[in-house]
Amino acid sequence: MSFDAPDACTLPTAERPLRLAEFDDLFATAVRRVDPIDATHARLHLTGPAGLAARVRDLAARETECCSFFTFTTTGEPATDGEMVALDIEVPAVHADVLASLTRRASVVSAGATS
Repeated sequence: MSFDAPDACTLPTAERPLRLAEFDDLFATAVRRVDPIDATHARLHLTGPAGLAARVRDLAARETECCSFFTFTTTGEPATDGEMVALDIEVPAVHADVLASLTRRASVVSAGATS
């Protein structure tokens, strides 16, 4: 499954596959549910070992540096083991297609990891 970076992305082209691999690893290992809220807002529910929230915040911060149109908000959720995190992703309407592509990829990659 491909993901085309938008023109607004300033991440050097050579680094894009590495960043996509980081997202894919997060999706495969931690995403449990993807909730599209509307065309410009989605929420990913993640679970994982201690340190998950810090991992998500770090990746989101680095992504915002190159794709400033993303707004990521992480919220810790109660967990009996490890950590649970809700990751809200918001974009301006002009980038709704990027959000749709990202959430589709998260859904596919996470489903592949659990089936």
